[in-house]
This record gives sequence, C-alpha cells and structure tokens, in this order.
Amino acid sequence: MGKATKYAELAVVYAAKGAWAVFERLNRISPNPGFTPKWSDKPLLKSWEKEKPPLGWPRTTDSLCPKCVPEIRKQILEGKLPMEVLLNEKVGEIKAQIIERDGKILMVKDCPKHGHFEDVMSIDTAFFKHLEESFPGRDIRLHGTGDEKLHHHGTSTLTHGRGSVLTIDLTNRCNMMCDPCFMDANQVGFVHELTWDEIKTMLDNAVTVKPKRQMSVQFSGGEPTLSPYFLDAVAYARKVGFNSVQAASNGIEFAKSKELCRAAAEAGLRYVYLQFDGIGNAANSHRKVGNLFDVKLQAINNLHDAGVDIVPVTTIINGINNEQVGHIIRFALDNPKRISFLSFQPVSFTGRDEDISDERRHAQRYTLSHMAHDIKDQMGFGEPARDWFPISFMSIFTDWADLVHGPNAEWGQLNCGCHPNCGVGMALMIDKETKEAAPVTAFLNMDKVSKDLAKVNDAARGRWLSVIGFSLALLRNYDPFKSPTHFKITDMLKKMDKTFGATGRSYGSVSGDRTMDDIKKRRADRWNFLFIAGMWFQDLWTYDFRRTEQCTIPYATQEGEISFCAYNTGIGWRNIIEKMHMTATLTKWYEEHGRHEIFAGGKKVNMPEVGHDLTLNMADVNAEANHTLDNLGIAKNAREEKLRARDSKVISDAENARMAKLYREHVLGEKPVEGMVPLSSIAPAKPVEEKEPVAGD
Repeated sequence: MGKATKYAELAVVYAAKGAWAVFERLNRISPNPGFTPKWSDKPLLKSWEKEKPPLGWPRTTDSLCPKCVPEIRKQILEGKLPMEVLLNEKVGEIKAQIIERDGKILMVKDCPKHGHFEDVMSIDTAFFKHLEESFPGRDIRLHGTGDEKLHHHGTSTLTHGRGSVLTIDLTNRCNMMCDPCFMDANQVGFVHELTWDEIKTMLDNAVTVKPKRQMSVQFSGGEPTLSPYFLDAVAYARKVGFNSVQAASNGIEFAKSKELCRAAAEAGLRYVYLQFDGIGNAANSHRKVGNLFDVKLQAINNLHDAGVDIVPVTTIINGINNEQVGHIIRFALDNPKRISFLSFQPVSFTGRDEDISDERRHAQRYTLSHMAHDIKDQMGFGEPARDWFPISFMSIFTDWADLVHGPNAEWGQLNCGCHPNCGVGMALMIDKETKEAAPVTAFLNMDKVSKDLAKVNDAARGRWLSVIGFSLALLRNYDPFKSPTHFKITDMLKKMDKTFGATGRSYGSVSGDRTMDDIKKRRADRWNFLFIAGMWFQDLWTYDFRRTEQCTIPYATQEGEISFCAYNTGIGWRNIIEKMHMTATLTKWYEEHGRHEIFAGGKKVNMPEVGHDLTLNMADVNAEANHTLDNLGIAKNAREEKLRARDSKVISDAENARMAKLYREHVLGEKPVEGMVPLSSIAPAKPVEEKEPVAGD
C-alpha cells in the first residue's frame, strides 16, 4: 500500500478525532442504566462499579507457609486431620508483604514455626506498576443456582471470575514422565480417572453458575487423550453450549493418528494447547523423549489439516529454556497460517517440584517480567511497559461486546478478569503473505482506546451507537504509518468485528455445527492477530489469596470448582481430592487394564506418517540445549536433585564411618579387629542409578 493511501487514512484519523469530540459530548447526556442479560441475574457493571483488590506496594496480603502446607496436607492424606479443616480454618496461612527492594518486586513473609521466606515477583517495577494500573476491575460476582454448591472451599473459595476456561482433568495417567510436572503424573501410586457420569455432571453443573460467560472448556490431565471418554467429553461439552472446546496435550497421540485428529475435530474440538518447550529436539531434551520436537511438528500438521487450531504452550524455566522464547515467536512468525496464539507459562514450583532447594528455586525462578524482557532482547520488539497489558485488560472489550449482543444473548462474552499479577498479553498483527509483523500497540494507542471504550460502555447506548463509538475510538487512536505496509483501516475494523461478532456479518461459524468450509473461511483472512500470552501460576512462595478468589480458569472436580492455583498449589486440593476419589491403585489398574505405553528415558515415538510443510529456522532447530545450570553446578529438576542428595548422603555416611574408626583407634586406643578390612580402603558405595520407566511401564 502506497504512501498516498496512508496519508488518506491519516485524514480519516483526523476526521474521526473531530467526530469523537461531538459523539463523546452527546454520549455524556443521560446515560442508560446497565441491563440485566439472560446470562446473569445481576446487571452489567459500569466501569466505576467494578471491585478491585488492594494493588500497588508496599501492601499486605494473605499467603501460605511453604513448609506448613506440605505438613498439613500429609496429615489430611494420612487421615490424621479431617478435610473439613480446609473449610473451617485458615490452615497454613500467614501474612505476606509485597515490597520493592533493589529495583525488584518481592513477596516476603514470616512463619512463626519455619521462619523467613521471600521470592521475586518482578524484576521491573515500571512493568509491574503498568500492569496493575491497567487493571479494569473484577467481573460480576458469582451467583446462580450452582454457585453455593460448587464454590465452598473455605478461604480458597472462588468469588469472581469463571469468565475464561473451565478445566477438567479426565485422567491423571500420562504417556510421558517428565519434569516439570505440576500434577506429578504417574508418580502418585494410584489412578484418578473420571467416569462418564462424573464428566457429564461437571459440565452440567458448570452452566448453572452465573454470570454464564465461561464459553470455553479445556480437557486436561495427565494426558486427556488417554481417557476412553475423550471424544465423548468433547462432543458433550459442545452439546451443553461451550463454543470453544480445548485439549491440553503433549501431542503424542495426535502425532501418531490422523484419524484421532479428524474424529476430535468432528466431535467439536477447536483448540489443542500443545506442550511446546522450544525449537529442536535439544530444546526439548529435558522432557526425555528422543524425538519430541518431531512429534510436535507432526501433531501441528495433523491437527491443522483436520481443522483444529494449535496453541503452543511453553513452560519457561530459567537456565533450561528461557532462550527459547525468541525461537518460538520466530517459529510463529514464520508460520502465520498455522499459529495464531502463543502461551508462555513461567515455571510454578509445585507438584513434582514442590520439594525444591532454595538454590535451585532462585536459579530457575522466571517471572512475567523476565519473559517480557527476554522477548524484547531476543526479538527486538515489545516494550514491557507499553506493549504488554494484563490479560484482564480485554474485559473492557468484552464488556462492549456484551452490550452489543444485548439482553437476550444466552451466553456472555469470554472475560479474562483475572488479577493483574496472573497474566499478561501482547498482540502482533502479521501479514500472512509477506510475514511482516508489528505490535498492535505500536500503531494503536491502547491506553486511550480503553479509556474511550469505557465511556462508550458506561453510556450503554445500544448496539449500533456502541459500534459507532468503538469504531471512532479505534480510528482516532490509529497511526497508519506504524502499521504493517499493506494493513488498512478497513482491515482493523473487520478484525475487531470478526473477533467480537458485533455486526452479525458472517466470517465463518464458530458454533457447534461449524463445518470445514467455516474453518477455511475464517482462515482465509490475510491478517493473523497473533496473541502472545504469559500466565504465571502461583506456588507456595508467591501465593496470594487475592489472586485465587478471582480465578478465570478454575478446575471442575467431584468436590466443586476450585481456582487453578488453589487446586495445583495452595493447600493441595488436587492431592486430596484425587486421593479421595481415586479409581484404583496402580497394581489394581494394571491387573484390569494393562499398562499404557510411556515415552521416557530417550525413547522415541513411532509415527506411522511423517511429513509437514512448516517453515523452520534451522539455526534454531540445531541449537544446543541450554547448559546454564550445568555450568553453575545446579540440579535441573527434582529427580536430579534427589539423586545428588542421595549421592551426597552415601559419601557422607562413608566419611562418617572412616572418621569414627580413626577416633576409636587414635583417641580411644582401640585396635582394629583382626581380619577386618580397614574402612579407609573401601571406596564409597556407588548408588544404584535410578531408572526411567520403559515402554509398557
């Protein structure tokens, strides 16, 4: 697109500035009250009515002791304490302070029994402040017939949220045995696998809670594709109204079977959140599968061909794969027709990594601020305090979409109203033909757009005046000379319309009856709105109850719906509930069902069909694994840490025996027993090497 067109668009921008001045002045006159939609028994909130937790620093919050919690959990699991203590008492809870020190944001806390704990929350105070100041407030408080039944977990009770994704673990069985693993899959000694009736009950219960805006459900595990009800669960979720059904998967079964991909798509699977730790097999080597990167590529190919979209999900660990954020983004930029969403998840030390040494925790700690700076350093774009916003920032836009869709809509819009410390996002606009990309915030002033849109929302003028108001807000804050070369104002307006379905124009259905033609129609868009998200789940060192009470991605369980972090970390609801409702011990399960294949110890996955047309940067593919921790002499994972501790104990025991012998001989004057071999001549016992599970284990 030539400069003449850009100048013409600049003229439109100036016209929009003038039109906005008139529109905004008229918009202030007698604003309408917020209506009560079908999907809520409470009215839509005005911007000033939204609750906010305490933000800024220094501030005090409620947290947990990293040492008390495992002790209490153990007592509950052993039957020495009743589970009801979690409902009626503040077990393991201590106060924490969020402070600034040496240019960093820290959480510091003291337990009367176990002493002092602290950990970093951000390495960039300006970034942290920008996120908290951009937080628009909490969503409508939870209510409805199912609220009291599903949300009753003491201080872990969910009070706001549910606006994004409901997670359901179909099974704790997995076909991998890797680190990190927040659920400690294949290591707990029993199988916890949902029955068909339990799955249906969880989905039926979920749609009774209001505000009814949780449009997505994600089936997880373990590995969800190992559940015999995986496809049935996908189809039933569509049936009860979830329009976005997802699976969190390592991709092995999808890579092995194109038929499974087709069947999943036909059942209604829309997204696969694909475990994706880096580019190349070396970058994935810590997962202990010989050809894991090849598996990921084949899974992407098979799923995309079947009509399922892929979201690579990366657990980032400092010293393990933090250099991979740039490689992964470059992979997405090189393949804009296949990848439209990236999810980075800084490591949470829980599950298999809860019993971690301070040395390894400090070395491996990685925060959202680390991620923002790594992306800027590795890719050359993304100003931390300009281009990144809290995930909850999008609720301003979904509030507008709720207004536009009117009071008769059956479901509210997806609303990621989580705490600003939970997650961040940055959007890139990518030309699928030329692969040119630019951060949306580089050519669209999102701070001003959000303030303008809040005024449109607060006036509640109805569908078409709200559409006009949003359009003017976009146009007047647009810089055509900073957008991609061929990007036009009309492309921007169409993209927003496609995202929120404001005008009713069809861009290809996303409902349960969508066809491959609908999928192809949506994919035909020249512009890829690549969203890069960062979600930082809590562990016991960074735990904040103000975050868990407004979680937007809770778990559905036999004991109700529980915040993601309260379930996986917190007091340990996962451990307790899975043990309460375990299906069988491993021995019993193996007797009745046999052993499923596990890929570990370098074992490769056999894929019947191999081939893809993804673009790869071979320098990234061939790069060595990250050796930072090796060079520092720090263990890389829980298994290695345990082995080192055991080796150290063996050597220590041998040394203690030698010193005791010398003491008896030279201090006590005892003579060596005749016929005994001197301890000094015996080398320390070599520990038995811990084996990885093999195929069939």
